[in-house]
Amino acid sequence: MLDARPPVTQMQRSQGAAQVVMGRRGLIDLAQRGSAKAMLPRMTAGLPEIVFLNTSGGLASGDRLEFGVTLRPGTAALATTQTAERAYRAEGPPAQARVTLTLGADARLDWLPQETILYDGARLDRVTLVDLAPGASCLMIEMLVLGRLAMGERPTRIALSDRRVIRRAGRILHHDALALDDAALSRLSNHALTGGRPAMASLVLAAPDAPDRLAALRAVLDEPGVDAAASAPPGRLVLRALAGDGWPLRRQIARALAALRPDPLPRTWQV
Repeated sequence: MLDARPPVTQMQRSQGAAQVVMGRRGLIDLAQRGSAKAMLPRMTAGLPEIVFLNTSGGLASGDRLEFGVTLRPGTAALATTQTAERAYRAEGPPAQARVTLTLGADARLDWLPQETILYDGARLDRVTLVDLAPGASCLMIEMLVLGRLAMGERPTRIALSDRRVIRRAGRILHHDALALDDAALSRLSNHALTGGRPAMASLVLAAPDAPDRLAALRAVLDEPGVDAAASAPPGRLVLRALAGDGWPLRRQIARALAALRPDPLPRTWQV
């Protein structure tokens, strides 16, 4: 008898990695493969820019994406993404995303990616690791939007593991972790959590003088439709914000960045 079972479909998975090494005089090394690309625009209004791109158009089940930046001592740069990252519905294993940022002595990096949008059913495991040498500073943000809000989508199924770790001279300075699953989504309307607001952001400045900038940051936390608060633990400045939509959240983050850095926003941003 013929076997009536349908053939097993093997889905193609996206794999990509892009690594950039920069020194005071500019690019030292660039390595990229698969769906991950890194571009260095010649014309910038402030810091030298690194723009990362995922050419696969988003993250699906089993995909793996890696971005990395290494700054030599005394180097300053900005790294961002060309567009928002999207995590699509996944029936199999989660997509894997890794960001590795390594800063030499007295280097400065602004890691300012655009937001990540989680579609209903998305599965994403992401880790951002930052290693700082003495005197180095890093300003980093993470914006997360639950669902395609313009289409009225409100996810009911999600598996998210998102960790950000900053180490200085090998010792952990900041460890921020967010985990969401289906059960957690059902509780987000609780005011002790997000109050039902699907757009959220976290900003961290790790720098020797970070606590001194707390007053300047708090002075601009008044964007309509956004709830935000800032604190200054030793050696860092931390901001968390919640909003009902991604646009007011982005505007608030843009104002916060303007209060913390003298340079303009990345050219890929549109606020």
